[in-house]
Amino acid sequence: MIKLPELLAPAGTLDAFKTAILYGADAIYAGLPGFSMRARAKITTDEVKQGIDIAHAAGKKVYLAFNLFAHERDFLNMNRVSETIDYLKPDALIISDPGVMMWVREHNPDVPIHVSTQANICSAESVKFWQMAGARLCVLAREVSHQEFKIIRQKCPDIGLEIFVHGAMCMSYSGRCLLSNFITGRPANRGACAQLCRWKYDVILRECESGIEMPIEEDEHGAYIMNSKDLCLMPRLREVIESKPNSLKVEGRNRSEYYVGCVVHAYRGALDAYARDPDSFNPAPFMDELNRLETRGYTTAFFDGNLGADAHNYETTRSSSDWHAAGVITKIDAEKITLELRNEIKAGDEITFVLPGCDSDKSIVLRQIINAKNGEQVPKMSAGQHNSLIIPRAWINDDRLDKFVPYVLAYKHK
Repeated sequence: MIKLPELLAPAGTLDAFKTAILYGADAIYAGLPGFSMRARAKITTDEVKQGIDIAHAAGKKVYLAFNLFAHERDFLNMNRVSETIDYLKPDALIISDPGVMMWVREHNPDVPIHVSTQANICSAESVKFWQMAGARLCVLAREVSHQEFKIIRQKCPDIGLEIFVHGAMCMSYSGRCLLSNFITGRPANRGACAQLCRWKYDVILRECESGIEMPIEEDEHGAYIMNSKDLCLMPRLREVIESKPNSLKVEGRNRSEYYVGCVVHAYRGALDAYARDPDSFNPAPFMDELNRLETRGYTTAFFDGNLGADAHNYETTRSSSDWHAAGVITKIDAEKITLELRNEIKAGDEITFVLPGCDSDKSIVLRQIINAKNGEQVPKMSAGQHNSLIIPRAWINDDRLDKFVPYVLAYKHK
């Protein structure tokens, strides 16, 4: 029997927790509010607790990100943090700071420790260092090539190794960027990055004596000079699996439940397809799913070593996808389906439901737009303020929907 790596999904909201579980994640990682790389994630401590309880009831694990680089002032709050860890009961803590690791080992000694990508682990020697310090698993830096990973795996056979397979790339070394701190005062390592690498830049020649500023003419690659495409290792998933990582990580704790669900659905399907028949595994259908998401374009980044010429998008930061989220089913009964909107919907639009654990989706054309609040027919509806529409069950002859509500996702062509 083929042993698959764990599929690890992000959760920045309680809805994302539920969606990740529904769509097939083996484990979820969430932030300890105020003390992780996603300090702006919209989730409270009590919601994290609720998400952990839901995950554990479903037989899933939850890892709590505690991967800040701690200042002296942070240690003043550590007793409160220790109480929070005891309250939440995560399956592991994700840590990057050696001082924080020492503190956790002393005050919460029974909690397993995973070392964050923020520790920039790029070699077997670094893995061995953290293993000696008490780590159960190391998250390798995104800059580690596939060939390097295989060497690390061979040299470190008795510790968990985790790699990123999907999500945004950072223009600095695994998140150690100072642009945001210097220009906006928002620290990247505290989850407040302003993503200045996505901004459009003009190069200016300043003549100091005259005070004249003159723009330097740009070539076709002169605007979004630091804008990386998004990481996607789906095309190389066979190689990834066969190199035997313990965990495959999806980036995105600030992403929507639509993003989380669709990415998890694609990788879950691909992993299971490989397990059923490795010799005939084809990632193309699952890549088609990922291409529906709003993305800056995809790259395999450092998988083959140095970055290729296609790793950056110099033209725009806008999505290259022709699709976007339509909504999420929040209620269903024998008479109707309630779809909470994520984008504007108009009469005549075709929407497609992404069904968890199913190889095929379900599409329908919305002949009418029926406002869920008052039952009125309207030509179109906008998202926001929990705006929802009604879809009569007579339009959908598919019992599979009933098994998965709530949080069944839907998308539409732009």
